[in-house]
Amino acid sequence: MIIIDTLFAALPLALIIVLMIGFHWSGAKAGAAGWIAALIIAVLRFAANTEFLIWAQIDGVFRAAQVLYIIWGALFFFRITEANGALNAMSTMLRQISPDRTLQVLIMGWAFTSFLQSVGGFGVPMAVVAPIMVGIGFEPLIAVVLPALGHSWAVSFGSLGVSFEALKTATGLEGAVIAPDMALLLGIVCFFAGFSVLWVAGGRHALRAGLWPMLVMALIMSGVQYLSVRAGLYNIASMLSALAGLATGVIWARLRQDKSDSNITPIPWSKHLVSILPYMVLLLVIFSANLIHPLAEFLGRVRIQVAIPQVTLANGQVISASKTKALSLFGHAGALLFYTGFLTLLVSKIQGTLPPDAGKRIRTGMIRSGWTSTLGILAMVGMATTMEKAGMVPLLSHAMADIAGRLYPLISPFIGALGAFMTGSNTNSNVLFGAFQQQVAQTLGYTVPLILAIQNAGAAVGSVFAPAKIIVACSTVGLSNREGEALRHITKYCLVILVILAALGLLITSVE
Repeated sequence: MIIIDTLFAALPLALIIVLMIGFHWSGAKAGAAGWIAALIIAVLRFAANTEFLIWAQIDGVFRAAQVLYIIWGALFFFRITEANGALNAMSTMLRQISPDRTLQVLIMGWAFTSFLQSVGGFGVPMAVVAPIMVGIGFEPLIAVVLPALGHSWAVSFGSLGVSFEALKTATGLEGAVIAPDMALLLGIVCFFAGFSVLWVAGGRHALRAGLWPMLVMALIMSGVQYLSVRAGLYNIASMLSALAGLATGVIWARLRQDKSDSNITPIPWSKHLVSILPYMVLLLVIFSANLIHPLAEFLGRVRIQVAIPQVTLANGQVISASKTKALSLFGHAGALLFYTGFLTLLVSKIQGTLPPDAGKRIRTGMIRSGWTSTLGILAMVGMATTMEKAGMVPLLSHAMADIAGRLYPLISPFIGALGAFMTGSNTNSNVLFGAFQQQVAQTLGYTVPLILAIQNAGAAVGSVFAPAKIIVACSTVGLSNREGEALRHITKYCLVILVILAALGLLITSVE
């Protein structure tokens, strides 16, 4: 009976994998199928009734809202900066900083890509940076691979921490508990990301030429991210670390330039600094909301939450009363993005930097990018919440623990990567497998934050070679018929990083 229940519990996840990989369904469609399957199985095999299903979905909506608030806020802000020219100004300024090819790769393909991930994410870094890399002389295939690998370490705390928030939501653990281990492992990924972009750009020659600046930038970026996390600045940890990496790369480039070289293009700093004002405003808004305690308390006063009553299942099992996750209407990271977006919109209108059709472009871009993600996340969270509350996740975790035993850390990052590969999102992978990995860690006696850090790092790397992201990037550089080639190139580097993560996980857990 237990074996049969375990097989049924695994069916929603298996269905998603088959539909997405075998039949090339989108995350939204496959997620909906998995959600429906989870509902049916919960009723037929786990004694769920109508009352249980209704409250589980209400809880799932509140969980999803934590993530969706950030997604729509990030898209709103990004589309405005795209329309008013701030993004192009940032790109132009960075191209002018150094004529050195190796430093261009480190600054553009690694640090700047990671900065874009920190403020936008959702495929934006690859779509924006790939054409820039073509513009400075790289062939289109390499131009896609470079930003793909370069931003992998910044995914989890990027997009204002949406993936991190998803893992918190899925596991019910506080940020201070899980964030430090996540930052440490992602710091290791940062070093390998820098190594990879140099190797892809020019093999041994580029690695020799750029090794020292890469090591210094990686040390600073990973260090700033860790310190930011320890300070509780989860939502801007990637942003601060990417900015620190950018500053380091720029300083290194300027110090290495020959001042007598007549080919050096003067940088119109005043013009560019005005153009990138939105990013400075975003930092100011986020810092103010996080560090000015009276303001933080004021913004956090309005919180939406629903009490979930005690529910009795059809077999007599009682599920205790609880509450949904509270949504801070005005203090949430998503709200801060909307504030910054509106301020940027107001300033842009005053300055006259918005084109006549900007409003339509912003709305269309937001809807096109956010609608599918919204449906996918709602479906995935609905499925994950149903499975968790019906007891399917604990059942699967025990089965996985029995099969893998003490070697579980070897497969943990690949589980995370599989979820991200399927859905195109570190966020969705953390929703799908966060509670599952937590249960396995508890069953086997591993440190839960460490296993969750391995899950998250694997998901971050897995999101890099997700087909959905690669298709978007290839479309921007004229490689619409070569996505498979780009996928193969990116995947081989990502698999190496995943193997290293697996080995590290096994080593650390074996000496605990």
